Amino acid sequence: MNQLKIQKNLAQTTYERQERLWKQNIGSEMQYLQAKSLYDAQAQAIEQLKKQIERTMVIAPFSGTIDEIITEEGSVVGPGQNPILRIVNLDNMFIETDVPERYIQTVTKGKRTLVSFDYISEQIESNVYQTANFINPANRTFKIEVKVPNKNKSIKPNLTAKLKINDYFNPEAILIPQSIIKENALGEQYVFVVKIDGNDLIANKAIIETGKTQGDVIEVLDGLNPNDQIIIEGARSVRDGQAVNVLN
Repeated sequence: MNQLKIQKNLAQTTYERQERLWKQNIGSEMQYLQAKSLYDAQAQAIEQLKKQIERTMVIAPFSGTIDEIITEEGSVVGPGQNPILRIVNLDNMFIETDVPERYIQTVTKGKRTLVSFDYISEQIESNVYQTANFINPANRTFKIEVKVPNKNKSIKPNLTAKLKINDYFNPEAILIPQSIIKENALGEQYVFVVKIDGNDLIANKAIIETGKTQGDVIEVLDGLNPNDQIIIEGARSVRDGQAVNVLN
């Protein structure tokens, strides 16, 4: 850098003198242009060297704590080839996971998510922060990111997390056990509900249309009302029109 500065100063002096002479119509235009070109080249060389010197400084892309020094001082390293240290920031943590492509329309940005960890006794409510626009052809999944707050610094990088993503929400859904559903010869699903026949209670077959499942229960889209009493115990052996008793 010092050598270039000396050369630049000399080129600048030569250029300024040649410029004064040229304004006085002394000397040739070629001498003036050569002096100017040499000065501009020296100035540009200094700027390029400044950029190279800036690259000799290691600057982290974010603030954090040095967790491990990988390369000791004095070692020969190459840009992008040798890791120097590990820096960790526990403030802005996020979880990345793969979601099957069948959820592409239901697992979207903003969906509520419940996060739990095997070795940390806490659950965190969050939201899907970002969804990828690319389907991995190897496993037919797309990536999502979920931000997690880390106030007590208990969550560490590469910790395994479990996500429960609310991909469907229906506040008026009717849920019944899947085990009580039967199917007739036409492929229709049905359950038995209790109906009042005069002073008697009878089992009545109700054809239903089902929707999504969650665990051992299934959503009923049509065929039942919220106040219907469904026969659960003995549902497999009861017959349509059979008299029943309601036991409290």
